[in-house]
Amino acid sequence: MPKLSLSLTLAALLATAVPAALAAQDEVDLSPRAEERQLPKKMHSAMKVVPRIKVGHADADIIGTDNRALQAAVDYIAGLGGGIVEIGPGEFIMRDSLHLRSFVTVRGTPGKTVLRKAKGVSSPLALDGDYGEEQITVADAIGFEVGYGVAIWDSNAGGFHTTVARITGCNGNTFSIDRPLNADCMVSRGARACTVFPVISGYDLEGARIENLVIEGNKEHNVPLNGCRGAGIFLYRGFGTVIEECTVRNYNGDGISFQQSNDVTVSRCVSEGNTSLGIHPGSGSQRPTVRGCTARNNGEDGLFLCWRVRHGVFEQNVLEANGRYGISIGHKDTDNMFRHNQVRGNKGEGVYFREESLGMAGHRNRLENNVIENNGLSGEVAGIRIRGETKDVLLKSNVIRDTRPAEARHQVIGILIEEKVGPVTLEDNSIEANIPIKDQRQGVAEK
Repeated sequence: MPKLSLSLTLAALLATAVPAALAAQDEVDLSPRAEERQLPKKMHSAMKVVPRIKVGHADADIIGTDNRALQAAVDYIAGLGGGIVEIGPGEFIMRDSLHLRSFVTVRGTPGKTVLRKAKGVSSPLALDGDYGEEQITVADAIGFEVGYGVAIWDSNAGGFHTTVARITGCNGNTFSIDRPLNADCMVSRGARACTVFPVISGYDLEGARIENLVIEGNKEHNVPLNGCRGAGIFLYRGFGTVIEECTVRNYNGDGISFQQSNDVTVSRCVSEGNTSLGIHPGSGSQRPTVRGCTARNNGEDGLFLCWRVRHGVFEQNVLEANGRYGISIGHKDTDNMFRHNQVRGNKGEGVYFREESLGMAGHRNRLENNVIENNGLSGEVAGIRIRGETKDVLLKSNVIRDTRPAEARHQVIGILIEEKVGPVTLEDNSIEANIPIKDQRQGVAEK
């Protein structure tokens, strides 16, 4: 018996000791790796799995067919610190903007997710809207509803003075709004309120992203909204936003506009059939990238650099058949690169440097390896026209030509340099025009 007891005791000890040793050998090392870093503004490292939600007509986490369902999904993901909203196929009616949020990606189904601007209504104001007031009183309240987007202006309150807001309450013909009025909107100056707004809007953002969306602007049923406060896709202080593989069409205003928004990327997008500008970076937007995009059949310029657009890259874009210029460069728009673009069939000049004084002109811009052809649909134009006191422009390896039948050619000047322009460097450009270079600075009429 003693011998048996000893054997049993040893067996029991081995039974407990061996698994413990094996467990120690198999223990996973979960200690932080050397490459792990906390995010710049968070007290945790990057996660492989992020919040994600799907919204759509069916088979989705949130079921709906208008902006309310989309906004609910975006706000839910924003509340978790960021992530991905997937939108299924189908048409979604927009009675207010889809308001973007920081670090939220909104991703449609390629070619199948359509955000359609609802039919708008318009009414004169019945009472003056005072600067800073957060309500308006309209003469005709039909079509104004709580939750709808609304814009308010008068003949003096255009541009950034236009107010774009949401209706938050109603008392007869008086509606509260979620933003104070940016300016006095006076009945005596034709003040109006209209249910127009950007279809997608982003204010005070960082790190937002939108992909694979079709914006249908429904321009026949909406009054115009200016590009400083609206567009099919509009950003105001939308830092680092990425807009990729989106189409904006038939908006009564600009296609894509971003204002006071640094480091925006617009990639492989189409802006077509909009009544104003195709792509409109402006108001101090620094370091934009516009790459692989098409702007066609818009009412004004295909690509319009507004004020203080600097250090941007605009490459591999097609800017065609627009109602004014292919590319317009002006007020303090300096140090930008334009390369490998096709600028063709626009009503006015292919590339147009606006008339600006020395301190405000578009200096040190580079145009390289672009094709600028067949511009000018009625009067005679230049392929590239440089105006004002613009200086230090480089034009290198561009093809400037008109390939239409002789009787239809209106791009008769290759490069037009006006009297007050400063130094311009021309290198290896191929120019086919009646007047290849018309330089008015030195009193030389043509070359």
